[in-house]
Amino acid sequence: MQHAIDKWLSEKLNERKVKNIWRSLPAQNNGIDFTSNDYLGFAQSEKLFHAIQQKIESLPKKNGSSGSRLLSGNSSYTEQVESKLAHIFKSQAALIFNSGYSANLAVLSSIPQKGDTILYDSLAHASLKDGARLSLATRHSFRHNDLEDLERKIKASKGKKYIVVESIYSMDGDECPLNEIVKLAERHQAAIILDEAHSTGVAGPQGAGYCVEENLQDKVDIRIYTFGKAMGVHGACVAGSKALIGYLINFARPFIYTTALSQHQVASIDCAFEFLSSNLDLQHMLAEKISLYLRAIGKLSNRTASLSAIQTILCPGKHAAKEMSEVLQNSGFDVRPILHPTVPEGKERLRICLHTFNSDDEINSLAQALVAVV
Repeated sequence: MQHAIDKWLSEKLNERKVKNIWRSLPAQNNGIDFTSNDYLGFAQSEKLFHAIQQKIESLPKKNGSSGSRLLSGNSSYTEQVESKLAHIFKSQAALIFNSGYSANLAVLSSIPQKGDTILYDSLAHASLKDGARLSLATRHSFRHNDLEDLERKIKASKGKKYIVVESIYSMDGDECPLNEIVKLAERHQAAIILDEAHSTGVAGPQGAGYCVEENLQDKVDIRIYTFGKAMGVHGACVAGSKALIGYLINFARPFIYTTALSQHQVASIDCAFEFLSSNLDLQHMLAEKISLYLRAIGKLSNRTASLSAIQTILCPGKHAAKEMSEVLQNSGFDVRPILHPTVPEGKERLRICLHTFNSDDEINSLAQALVAVV
């Protein structure tokens, strides 16, 4: 006998199947990796793996943190790693979170208050939008990277104003005009919340991200760094003033009511940044791989303008995107389609991620296959 809730759930799933937007967990793909966010190859680095294991051996033998940071889950080692992160990110303090999603949720849901206004880029990550939705503040999106639209909306805003942007956008791979946004924020006394997820590790000294690379760390109020992409491990942190970190410890529900990261995960973050400090040439190597791809792909009219490791080929329509992906998969390239509702209808695409471990021959071969299939 089917329960009423199961009947409703099945109907909702069938709606997705009819619209051809059904999601399912993919099988492991053995093709050449052009889909993961492992830009620097840290997630598969044996050297980093052994460094983490060695670090763990020097720490007390614990499998889990056993509770939230405010109860039994805190440790002097976690605080040491947070101090290291604050130094790298050139901030007064840093606070570790279990994921970039929970960090974004914590910041957006707890800081803006009723009567305030959140203005977020229309292409901002789902976690930023979800955090804004949980806030009691008024929220509006502005057209992607459109400074005129942002200024028009900020002039009509009330209360404290928060501008929410990403350094590199996950679906288009383009940068935000951070210098101009800082000037706009200063004119209108607005605070900036910057998600550095896709620039962490690949930009800035010691992988400190786009904001530090542009020397704007003292002009951006709140920065969120994610470690599950270029850093190849897991977790995230918020960097900013001591007052900001103290506020999050006291008011951010995703921090207060979550079991802390295990010692192994904290050690992984620590070791990943130590490993990067000894291998900063990987940033230059990634830049060379991106340049090679851009030269090889030429001037395809339907590719987005990106200078980052994230490259996209627009192929509107869910069927077109799936078919192009299947052709590439059958040719040995792991390239996935991005479909509605992840992107708007008509903006379906192939999302291509470049890595330091992709050989020049692999990149050239992928470019040739893309030109042929597009």
